[in-house]
Amino acid sequence: MTSLIKVEWLKMRKYKAFWLIIILTALAYPGVTLISYSIYTDVVGQPSRASQLAKMALGNPFTFPEVWHTLAYFCSLFVFVPAVVVIMMVTNEYSFRTHRQNIIDGWSRNQFITSKLIDVLLITFMITLFFFLAALATGIYNQDRLIWSTWEQIQYVGLFALQTFSQLSIAFFLGFIVRKAFLALGIFIFYFIILENIIVALLRVKAHDEGRISQFLPLEISDRLIPVPAFMGNINKGAYDRAIAAIPTHILLTVLFTLLLWAICYFMNRRRDLK
Repeated sequence: MTSLIKVEWLKMRKYKAFWLIIILTALAYPGVTLISYSIYTDVVGQPSRASQLAKMALGNPFTFPEVWHTLAYFCSLFVFVPAVVVIMMVTNEYSFRTHRQNIIDGWSRNQFITSKLIDVLLITFMITLFFFLAALATGIYNQDRLIWSTWEQIQYVGLFALQTFSQLSIAFFLGFIVRKAFLALGIFIFYFIILENIIVALLRVKAHDEGRISQFLPLEISDRLIPVPAFMGNINKGAYDRAIAAIPTHILLTVLFTLLLWAICYFMNRRRDLK
């Protein structure tokens, strides 16, 4: 395991695209935080009566403990950014034939997939750290005093990590199956941003589906780990309460689905030609 980590580190250390996208992600999360916070302050900062009513209704979703949930939701919308580097890392193995060289050098086929699993876990850890620091800094900035409930919703850090790992695993799976970087990227981004949202909307309108079917779509499974923040959930309190209650179910579904993806990758890699 240690040797796999060392080899993968040597690959990533000189991979400029990896560091560029990681830096972009590190900047994107504070950027997302700043934009969402600016919109909130613009809404509640006006001297009008409507703004004051909005402030009373919304509270401050950027203070502890709500900030963990608020930023987990907004930051999770941009997982396609680190997904780019995951897809590029796996497709480069096939483009430059390094996957064959690893086997020639004595790796087993399972070790190759394990090395990629380590990569995805490492990227997930880095992304989660960026989110954690952004949420912590935002909460401290907005908090007038230390409160006992600061860490009350810290579970959203773990939910964010699980969601990120699951969706990056989907990105890896596409890169592993397709092997072509731009094709895999196009498929992932199209599905992430457009296709699944259309499917969910059609199911809701045509089949009067209230999540019974759409909750099992690949991205929707893990998307439901982090429902809309409380201040947005107040618009439809009943739906929000059901979404919160469904989180444990989606933790289980997300874990099972992600394990299935990696099991398929291990299975296919053992039988795939080293082309």
